[in-house]
Amino acid sequence: MFKSHPNGLRVLFMSEMWERFCYYGMRTLLTLFLVKSLLKGDAEASLMYGAYTGLVYAAPVLGGRMADQFLGYRYAIMMGAILMAIGEFILLGGTDLFGLDMVLRNHFILIGMGAIIVGNGYFKANISTIVGKLYKENDPRRDSGFTIFYIGINIGAGLATLVVSYVGETYGFEYGFGLAGIGMLMGLLIFWFGRDKYKDASGLDIPEAGKKKMFGPLNGVQTISIGSLLLIPVCYFLINKNIIKFDNFEFPLMMVLLLTLFLYVAYSLIKTGIAEGPIWKDRMIALVLFMVINIVFWACFEQAGTSLTLFADRNVDRVVLGWTMPASMTQFFNPLFIILFGSIFSVMWVKLDNIGKNPSIPMKFSLGILQLGLGFLVTIIGLQFADNFQVPLLTLVFLYMLHTTGELFLSPIGLSMVTKLAPAKIAATAMGGWFLSFSIANYLAGGIASLTGAGEGVTNFTVAEGLNVYIGVFSTLGFVLIGFAILIALISKPLNKLMHGIK
Repeated sequence: MFKSHPNGLRVLFMSEMWERFCYYGMRTLLTLFLVKSLLKGDAEASLMYGAYTGLVYAAPVLGGRMADQFLGYRYAIMMGAILMAIGEFILLGGTDLFGLDMVLRNHFILIGMGAIIVGNGYFKANISTIVGKLYKENDPRRDSGFTIFYIGINIGAGLATLVVSYVGETYGFEYGFGLAGIGMLMGLLIFWFGRDKYKDASGLDIPEAGKKKMFGPLNGVQTISIGSLLLIPVCYFLINKNIIKFDNFEFPLMMVLLLTLFLYVAYSLIKTGIAEGPIWKDRMIALVLFMVINIVFWACFEQAGTSLTLFADRNVDRVVLGWTMPASMTQFFNPLFIILFGSIFSVMWVKLDNIGKNPSIPMKFSLGILQLGLGFLVTIIGLQFADNFQVPLLTLVFLYMLHTTGELFLSPIGLSMVTKLAPAKIAATAMGGWFLSFSIANYLAGGIASLTGAGEGVTNFTVAEGLNVYIGVFSTLGFVLIGFAILIALISKPLNKLMHGIK
């Protein structure tokens, strides 16, 4: 799979794999831990989960910008990995391990989550940027390389779903969180000891601005490193108070912050593009439009952790040869299909490019959203085979298969696209903006899930009523997504013009 690709891709693949093992391992256990161990109500746990995942994807905006201007990619990734590992181990204070009272345990959990958020911000955007810098401009291997990199992400996610979740639920949450922390240390060591493999990528070293005095005797790198630690209590507050209530009025603090940040990033990108010239201006406009498309895709795709898992729990026959598959384990179908199909797609893009049939980026996005919509419509077919208000497990197998192929048309291509469209001096900032679109999507996904009754009050549904609600919402999502895919296909030519030859 790595043959014909730069040597550094293998190192970055393994580092990212272990980082995703860490992140998804913790995330898989988080809601169960909040409800079962910290005795949070379902609604409170869901709000904390949504705020946490939203902040995780928003943090790369800052992490990318700091790496571009002051830290360099290598230092930023190292600092991010260390913070994430420390965060995982801080979580242990919130478990039963030390026998602390509930107030202290809550403090430890929120501090640990804050450290993971800040660390992820430095790690996630910048390692993807290095992958792009392994390839020269217009190198046809770039999309293939990002697809391979994406396989690493999903191997880590798959291992986390199978190993960390099992260990955490079987032996204790503290062992699951500890295992996730060890995984992050593995990623850190691989990145450091394999540094000679990717040393030719530009932007790795600390820029001159980072070496100059910034705050008293402290230079830029030292100031930003200390300042990053001070962001942890900010994350603590935002997770704990993501919606502020005034009598009968609720102020959605997180949503307002995310949208404000998105508008600021869009303005910054377009402003930089204007300064660089007409071509770069058009490319930045295209990038912002692709970010909006990305939000739509992931707000629907991210039903996997909420409404689709609850659908699996209540309305899917999960018995396989006498064994009942846990509902949460159905999420494993997605990384499984990524691993199965990822290398095929990697080769496919190169083959199609060689014969001049490689679809444009807008058409790949359109086809990805089309498959996402078709995946939701599979539930209508499953309904025809329902027995005792439960659809066959194959319904979810085919749904996740179509969602995964749609993901492969869009997500790794999107990562590659950002590195092509953005001017070199703001490459990581643009990547941070791309991850911000995931942040908004994750937060919106909770709102969509609530339409299925996946939030408060779901227990009022009978099994039959629940099945009708799920199928109704999923089928509506399917038809809306297909319409959106057709719209993108219709405007693909103007989008291509804005990209000025980027493929």
